[in-house]
Amino acid sequence: MNRRKLLAFGAAVAAAAPLAACGSDDDGAESGPVELTISVWNMDSTPEFKALFDAFQKANTDITIKPVDILADDYPTKVTTMLAGGDSTDVITMKNVIDYARYAGRGQLKDVTSLAKSENGAKLNGLDAFKQEGDKYYALPYRQDFWVLYYNKKLFDAAGKPYPTNLTWDQYADLAKALTGGAGQNKVYGTYHHTWRSVVQAISAAQTGGNLLGPDYKFFGDQYKNALGIQEAGATLDYGTAKTQKTGYASMFETKKTAMLPMGTWYIAKIMAEKKKGSTDADWAIAPLPQAAGASGVTTFGSPTAFAVNKNAKHAAAAQKFVEFAAGPEGAKAIAAIGVVPALLTDEIRTSYFGLEGMPTDDTSKKAFAPDKIVLEMPVSDKTSKIDTILNEEHGLIMTKEKSVDAGIAEIEKRVKNEAS
Repeated sequence: MNRRKLLAFGAAVAAAAPLAACGSDDDGAESGPVELTISVWNMDSTPEFKALFDAFQKANTDITIKPVDILADDYPTKVTTMLAGGDSTDVITMKNVIDYARYAGRGQLKDVTSLAKSENGAKLNGLDAFKQEGDKYYALPYRQDFWVLYYNKKLFDAAGKPYPTNLTWDQYADLAKALTGGAGQNKVYGTYHHTWRSVVQAISAAQTGGNLLGPDYKFFGDQYKNALGIQEAGATLDYGTAKTQKTGYASMFETKKTAMLPMGTWYIAKIMAEKKKGSTDADWAIAPLPQAAGASGVTTFGSPTAFAVNKNAKHAAAAQKFVEFAAGPEGAKAIAAIGVVPALLTDEIRTSYFGLEGMPTDDTSKKAFAPDKIVLEMPVSDKTSKIDTILNEEHGLIMTKEKSVDAGIAEIEKRVKNEAS
């Protein structure tokens, strides 16, 4: 499967597109000032929302945005309750596709299919994740994160190793071991694997074509053996310690305790902000996520974030105008300016992104930013939640070696069959 080619939006067309062209069944534009309500999480620590809201209000002076700020941990539960109770918040931010599928399936979101299938909308990365039964769409992605390999250049220089480019997983393991040195508080790890199951499971699914919804999970085998081999060599902080100490991946990287870090592109905005504040002097860059030997192209995984119009929106026309704006070129420019990866990645926006202060500009970093294929982190179905729980529990047991890789995989297959079928 080839990566969807990303072509430039026609900015003038998108900006001027009438709402009627968006497929809205609403009564069209309202007269007079509008106060548009939008659900968000942790507004103060999620700068993309302010960037989008400021840009939209500047372009639409008759519309004022009022955020409905919800704690991130409470967001799914709160939004579920709001929608079930007929709340009229105009725009609902879709934090993940699992919750989105539930809301769309319950008929709680407005149909934006014609927007998604327009010349502009069809170019959005991550759009496929929002396709529902009947070839319908009820949200448009405005950002699309995916995983890359971060590395600390100074630690590579100190070890006399060339910067990573197109590593296989075996080469990555060898490099991690070679970059590991020191002891005790002064130990520097070759890499850091965060405790999330996706560090092993989503990578192996994306790069082998395996299905995280089962029933066969033998495709996990090679990636677990690679991760455990690195851990047993002491080239990464072991899972148990990281879990117990609640180790942060950012602190490991920014304090130069690790030379490499597989992580999502959302981390770019944070590390640039930390460097700007002077809280870290990490000299960093990114490379494509390592691949299996013999693989063609770069395959990684990721998840989109989207906006949807509430079926009970008080200002549906203005809400749809915002959704279109956020996913369009002006919205993409607004969040790219703060280091967030937009769903719309035109050549112009990509160039602008790599022109940000503190952003690496080498060819390998640019290549990492243009993977050939981005696979959805977790497929969406009515069994996703149950299977996610099983995968998380068994991942911990495998990584702490309470179960062998083969025994852990066999248990996953057994539990998915018995508990989620």
